[in-house]
Amino acid sequence: MRAAVALVLFVACVHRQPAAPPAAPAVAAAVREAAAPPVAIVHATIWTADPRGTRLQDATLLMRDGRIAALGKVEVPAGALVVDAGGRVVTPGLIDAHSHLGVYASPEVPAHADGNEATSPNTAEVNAEHSFWPQDPGLTRALAAGVTSLLVLPGSANLIGGRGFAVKNRPARSAAAMRFPGAPYVLKMACGENPKRVYGKKAGPSTRMGNIAQVRAAFGAAQDYWRKWDAFEKKGRAKGDLPPPRDLRLETLAEVLRGRILVQNHCYRADEMLLMLDVAAEYGFQIRAFHHALEAYKIADVLARRGVAVATWADWWGFKLEAFDGIPENLALVQAAGGRPVVHSDSAIGVQRLNQAAAQGLASGRAMGLPLTEDDALRWVTLNPAWVLGVDRQTGSLEVGKMADVVLWSHQPLSVYALPDKVFVDGHLAYDRAGVARPSDFELGLLPAEGTP
Repeated sequence: MRAAVALVLFVACVHRQPAAPPAAPAVAAAVREAAAPPVAIVHATIWTADPRGTRLQDATLLMRDGRIAALGKVEVPAGALVVDAGGRVVTPGLIDAHSHLGVYASPEVPAHADGNEATSPNTAEVNAEHSFWPQDPGLTRALAAGVTSLLVLPGSANLIGGRGFAVKNRPARSAAAMRFPGAPYVLKMACGENPKRVYGKKAGPSTRMGNIAQVRAAFGAAQDYWRKWDAFEKKGRAKGDLPPPRDLRLETLAEVLRGRILVQNHCYRADEMLLMLDVAAEYGFQIRAFHHALEAYKIADVLARRGVAVATWADWWGFKLEAFDGIPENLALVQAAGGRPVVHSDSAIGVQRLNQAAAQGLASGRAMGLPLTEDDALRWVTLNPAWVLGVDRQTGSLEVGKMADVVLWSHQPLSVYALPDKVFVDGHLAYDRAGVARPSDFELGLLPAEGTP
């Protein structure tokens, strides 16, 4: 009877809204608090990326205090900075739902390889925030490509690689100051070849069945840990009992079981995704998204029904055996099944081309006859990844009250010629293509000598 009650409690907790992480320290967060001036982008073609695919012609977007204050036919307030779009397209800022910027920083040298704590198949206790270098030049590159938010994850060497965190792509002096305010933490997990390759000649796992066994054991231990702490909080604290020993690894997994940490699962093969859904059901947690997921098209109906997003590429495939059954129509088929497709990068280079990757996925779907729209493809890099991060009520579409994360494009944003002319993050002008380039310290030697053309 007690076991049945406990199972009901576990399942019920999965449906709670994820809890926000602790607030950033005041000193670290202070750089973000300067008030953004009011800005009006006028004569714009606005692609809102909202679920209805709303577009506005010759419209004004007004930003005030870091939020979108108005859209459409808007009277520009006195004192606002006016930007004339001249008919150019304005969209929400792009969001990369799978990034290692800051933890595998540029330049790519061993000293910057801080993304994988490859010392145990389960390192749930580590946190990418504690490896993140806010001066990574790759962040500037991403900003110049219109990327205003990112989900920074540990790598995929481990079955359970640790916590990841969402960042706003504005310069700051610490990871805490760049953290997306109010965004839940996530847990990075991995299936398949990577854990086998890294640990097969060590203590294991060396097989896929070993992978699943160790994941089940980890969550079983987390259930026991949660029970002990729950019993202490309900009765033991009042009686003056000593609290159970704190275990950071089990604490992270217990927070997953409570529904407070979102699971992001690296997994390529359809059969392994189904296995992980079974494990999640067994232990009472929800997988937020499968990442890479090149065979998602084979089970797109299941993923849509279970509310699991698919974060993948437009055309990467074949780089290892589990990646050989990828097809360029994957994104489109997930969309057609009623799922939530997302274009991610997993790359310091790919993050600079998210809009083009979305266009590739759209073209592949249309070529097979699927009735996809440009707004569908835009949501693959805006509203859908915002949902994966747990911040879709705050960003991902241009709607009154949401954060003013905005891109003004030189051309239609799904064009290969499109470049961001201006990028606003929280209403601040964070990038201006017409401005002076600011190279990183590692590129100073590449500048022309004074006086040379």
